Amino acid sequence: MRIHRLEICAFGPFAGTEKIDFDRLSAHGLFLLNGATGAGKTSVLDAICYALYGSVPGARQDGKRLRSDHAAAATEPSVTCEFTARGRRFEVSRFPAWDKPSARGRNGFTTQKAKTLLRERVGGEWVEKSGRNDEAGGEIAALLGMDREQFTRVVMLPQGDFAAFLRSKASDRLDLLQKLFGTERFEAVERELAVRAAEAAKEIGGLNSQLAMLVERARSEGEALGLDLAAVPGPGHDTEMLAWLESSASLRAAELGAEAESCEAVCHEHTARLDAEIAREARHQKLAAALGRKAAASEAAPVLKREADRLALHRNASTLSGQLQALDAAETALERSAAALTRANCDFLAFARTDAELAHQDPAHITIDAELGRLHSVLAVVKERVADEDRLTALLARKSALTAERQELLGSNQDLAETLVALRSERDRLREGMLPLEQLAGEAVLRTKEALAAEELVDVVRRYGATAERCAAATERQVEAKETHLESRQRWLDVREQRLANAAAELAARLQAGEPCPVCGGTEHPAPVPVAGSVLSLAEQEERAKEVCDAAEIALSARDEELAGIRQELAVLAGQDGDTDPAEAKEAARLAREAAEAAETAQVQLAEAKARQEDLEDRVTAGEQARTECLSRIAQLESTVAELDEQSTALESALAALRAGYPSLGQRCTAITKTIAILERAAAARSAVDVAQGRLDEARSRLELALPEAGFESAAAAGAAMLAAGDAARLEAAVQAGRDEQARIEELFASEELILAQKEQEAGAAPVAGEVERLKAEAEQATQQSRDTALAAAMAAQKCKALGRLRVQYAELAETGRSARERGELLTALAESARGGGDNSYRMSLNSYVLAARLEQVAIAASERLVAMSEGRYTLQHTDAKAARGAKSGLGLEVVDEWTGQRRDTSTLSGGESFMASLSLALGLADVVQQEAGGVDIETLFVDEGFGSLDEQALEQVMDALEGLRDGGRVVGLVSHVGEMKQRIAAQLQVVKGRNGSTLHISDAVPAA
Repeated sequence: MRIHRLEICAFGPFAGTEKIDFDRLSAHGLFLLNGATGAGKTSVLDAICYALYGSVPGARQDGKRLRSDHAAAATEPSVTCEFTARGRRFEVSRFPAWDKPSARGRNGFTTQKAKTLLRERVGGEWVEKSGRNDEAGGEIAALLGMDREQFTRVVMLPQGDFAAFLRSKASDRLDLLQKLFGTERFEAVERELAVRAAEAAKEIGGLNSQLAMLVERARSEGEALGLDLAAVPGPGHDTEMLAWLESSASLRAAELGAEAESCEAVCHEHTARLDAEIAREARHQKLAAALGRKAAASEAAPVLKREADRLALHRNASTLSGQLQALDAAETALERSAAALTRANCDFLAFARTDAELAHQDPAHITIDAELGRLHSVLAVVKERVADEDRLTALLARKSALTAERQELLGSNQDLAETLVALRSERDRLREGMLPLEQLAGEAVLRTKEALAAEELVDVVRRYGATAERCAAATERQVEAKETHLESRQRWLDVREQRLANAAAELAARLQAGEPCPVCGGTEHPAPVPVAGSVLSLAEQEERAKEVCDAAEIALSARDEELAGIRQELAVLAGQDGDTDPAEAKEAARLAREAAEAAETAQVQLAEAKARQEDLEDRVTAGEQARTECLSRIAQLESTVAELDEQSTALESALAALRAGYPSLGQRCTAITKTIAILERAAAARSAVDVAQGRLDEARSRLELALPEAGFESAAAAGAAMLAAGDAARLEAAVQAGRDEQARIEELFASEELILAQKEQEAGAAPVAGEVERLKAEAEQATQQSRDTALAAAMAAQKCKALGRLRVQYAELAETGRSARERGELLTALAESARGGGDNSYRMSLNSYVLAARLEQVAIAASERLVAMSEGRYTLQHTDAKAARGAKSGLGLEVVDEWTGQRRDTSTLSGGESFMASLSLALGLADVVQQEAGGVDIETLFVDEGFGSLDEQALEQVMDALEGLRDGGRVVGLVSHVGEMKQRIAAQLQVVKGRNGSTLHISDAVPAA
């Protein structure tokens, strides 16, 4: 992967748009990224990482702080990176989330979401690949073959992290190696083995529990049979124990079966004797009962004959019951009809004197049938016109309702007229009051800006005052530092002058007999200048004075720089009117704020007035429309009322004659209907009397013809022989019961049981009292003993079968569980070894074992560069030596000193040696991760700080190693502010820090080698 171009806008410390041509820097192979502390060197690397992965490394991942605080409020932050990977050229542009100024947004801002655009150059043109954050990130990660963590470890080599990795414990190295090499699949294998081992152990435990349960059930079955379990084989011999229990149970079942058969035979014998005695006692009891019933029947025979004769007379009289009842009914009906006729005639005469329909006739001469016909005709005519009377009522009701509605509408029309006058008056007043509000509200934006400017001026004045105070204090400190520097410089010059004055004595003090003079070269020193003791200490005094002077000069330079910065800041604030009088600025801000508040209030009031005006316009329009509709409805009602009045008058005159003095046609119909009912009742009563008399004559003739055939002389005699229905039924039941009893007694004495009982009684073989109870007790005892013995035998047979089934189940389950046990033992051992336990003496998990192999490759790759950097002295070597106190092993590192042949811990390296070792480790790790990522070619590398810890010779060796990286076709960017690095490397990407943000410049004055 090679980076060609990077463009940064409003990102990190960069306020504007900065463009970096990496192809220009790559032409030199090696370039330096330098700048003052805090200028933004690391932010350049952050921008590359953000463009590729949508986030920055480490603790700087808070996307809300990615936008530059120095950028203009409306400038959108963005990062664009153009790069080549796997022979394809891409351009990715990312736009972090930021708050865009907006008049409609909350608090004046609208949050813009993060955006991404990925393009590929195909056929000389850019083709859009994706516009989604996650989709573009996934495609870039697939192209590079690395996630963000690997990229920041492989392409951007942070020396501090690898120095810590160099000295860290094995457990700490594990975390970084896992992130870089992605060995999650081996951890998944460990977890899967552990899960399978646990499942196998659970399965074996279940099998053992089932086997133990079968054994316990077998022992319980044996105990239930009463077997002596003292002879059972001990633990560990479950198969033999189950066979012994089954055999013993079979013997016990056979014994109990034989005993049950014997008890059953005895039970049958006792039951037969009991049944015979019970039958004999029952026969004799039946004989005694039959003799008693025979004696009672003989006594009741005369009474039974008299009741039978009485029942025969009743049956003869019953043949005439229909004629007798018909005669009684006809007489009763005639009496009732005559009484009804009398009442009807009285009611008719009384009604005819008062009824309006009959009052014009003499009641004694009225012909009822003729009068009924006339009234029916009149009723039909009146009923036909009842509907017209209902229609007249409806017309009058509607006329009344419409008249009331008209009066109500006249009142509503008056109210609407008054309301419209009031609304129009209020609308006109509101229009007049809106004119000054519109003028004041139109100035709201201007006055708000003026208020903000006035508030900013107050802040600038405040900052100007504070900066002026700081400037005065800095001036005092600068004067003091200047005086201190002058005094120290004068002191150093005085000591130096004194030393120069005594230079001959100092040289004489160094002369040695036979040694050449440093001035003339002679070996003889005939007359050296005498040396005083103070002369020898002047050099030390001069050196100390020089150091004090240099320190004072550095302090003065710092004070000068501080004062210059403050003065520059003060000048900027003065250019922003910061020297305005504070009271005047505050008063102007107050007035501007009040004016802005008044304008804002006018805006609110204007909006309310416009809303009220719109409401009034709507209400006026609605009122005018309502009044027009009201007047139209009033005219319509007046026309309808006049028409209804004309119709009701005509109909009333037509119905008045038909009412005949009644209030309504309905009431006349009711009166006519009542009159017709009275006449019809009188006519019906006369007809009923005639019918009843005919029926009475017919009933008398039929009865006179039937009396001789039934054996009675008169109806009175037949009536005396008749019995009540209940008496006749009881009498017939008594006679039939007596006859039935005689028949049953004859059948009873003819049965075999009574014949046998009579013979036994005649022979003196009657039952003995208490014999049945004695035989029953003996039979019950034998039956219970037989049942108990049979139950015990059946239970023994069942237990024997159960023991046989348990033995078979145990054998089958034991055979089935053998393979499960072998598999469980294998999985447990394998899981323990993969976890770092069991026979694994190094306590290395599978994941650690794989990472140890990777670490060994890293150590080999790192040693190739460390040998060059250390002039062949040091190499890094992976060690899997056992850790102390049983700690996990396998990820150890040690350094081999080829000068001594000794191996030692990496923590014994000096600062410069540690830097070289960690740099070599980082480069080696980058090579191995690159191979693991599918051989992705990493053509651009960045090496972060750490060169300041090297001496001149070590720096030369490290630079040679880095030059070797360049020879391999890679572009190496070094992040450093070491002065010698600036002199050695011509191609430089300089980050310049300023008050308004940082800027980037490329310097490559020296041509590429």
